[in-house]
Amino acid sequence: MTPADRQHVLDAIRRKISEEFPAAPGVYLFEDTAGVVLYVGKAKNLKNRAGSYFQPSTNLLQSRGPEISRMVTDLVCDVTFIECDSEVDALLRENRLIKDIQPRFNERQKDDKSFPYLQIRTAEDFPRVCITRKPESRGVKLYGPFVRGYDLKLALPMLQRVFKFRTCTLDISECDENRRKYRPCILYNIRQCTAPCAGRVGRDDYRRQIDHLRKFMESKGTQLRRELSEKMQQAAAEKNYEKAAEYRDELKSLQSLQARGLADENVQPEVFYVNPADGLQKLAEILKLSDAPRTIEGIDIAHLQGKESCGSLVCFIDGKPFKSGYRRYKIKTVDGNDDFASIREIVSRRYRLAGHGEQLFPDVILIDGGKGQLQAAHQAFMRLELQPPMLISLAKREEEIFISCADEPVRLARNNPALRLLQSVRDEAHRFAQHYHHILRRKATFDE
Repeated sequence: MTPADRQHVLDAIRRKISEEFPAAPGVYLFEDTAGVVLYVGKAKNLKNRAGSYFQPSTNLLQSRGPEISRMVTDLVCDVTFIECDSEVDALLRENRLIKDIQPRFNERQKDDKSFPYLQIRTAEDFPRVCITRKPESRGVKLYGPFVRGYDLKLALPMLQRVFKFRTCTLDISECDENRRKYRPCILYNIRQCTAPCAGRVGRDDYRRQIDHLRKFMESKGTQLRRELSEKMQQAAAEKNYEKAAEYRDELKSLQSLQARGLADENVQPEVFYVNPADGLQKLAEILKLSDAPRTIEGIDIAHLQGKESCGSLVCFIDGKPFKSGYRRYKIKTVDGNDDFASIREIVSRRYRLAGHGEQLFPDVILIDGGKGQLQAAHQAFMRLELQPPMLISLAKREEEIFISCADEPVRLARNNPALRLLQSVRDEAHRFAQHYHHILRRKATFDE
């Protein structure tokens, strides 16, 4: 590429950021000429942050180092973004994308370290509370992931002073009479624990303490913040500045607890590993199949206000991606924003030959979407005069599973292996569709 051509590319990127990027939190992605993601970053203001890389006055060599400078100067050919609801959501999304994509210029964040959680072991007679980066999948209530583990560690003692829960690793049973002979630790003496280890509190009373903690974590903690603020102001008015500083630090720690995601939504697969075989077996039970399915194909649509519409098809065999089975489709028969018609086109193009015995049907076809998208796929099979294999869809947010010819959707627990498997297929189809859509958009930009 000549210097003039390269300058044309950089000018196009600046225009795109200026015209399309919002002044909102989110994640931006730098891609090369083949559509490969080179770098993922987060931003409080996408327009300003992404644009700062491409300003002629910016000295990237000094501010970001030689690698980033070379990437922007020589390699980046397109920039895309994912808008998020908050800075915390952007941080969690950035972390997830880096772990999944492994961009070559995100070296510092390619580790296996996960975000911490506050875990309550609800299955125990006297639930213990702890901070962990490897939470259990059963018998616990999780809060997080938290974006700053240090703040969570500072907040835990303050929470313990208020709710007096235990953090020890002792196995305590209600029916163990010998525990009454046990000498409680110093936390009981300083009134930070009610000492269930020594029988100083009954199971019901202790569980009420845990219920109060859970209600606090599931709310905004407004009342407690107000009380701490009032105590801080009173201590300051009495010129007890040391005590006021303690209340200030506690208030700051409490506010930091809001910088967290939701365990159900911000799933970290490296933390909550699910055996694909378990997912397939559970899926067979839910779909009432005689055997566990071996092949699953996922379909998704991507476009921007009806432009450069395309679709993807991904293939999973035995619960794992089979890249040779991936297909991408540029929508040919649909004008504008019509996901249903686009799904009908992709289903027809993919499975027409299978209906004539020239290709194999998968065991399960998963459509990204709700009941409407599922009906569109079913209509395509009817037009082909084919009986489809097991046809289902997975709707975002509520994560409901719609099954062809079933009246009501199926809702599964968020840690159900079958749901986790379907989410993996759905998310991979979405990623693959978006990747192709970015390629089409870039081609359209350069052709103008």
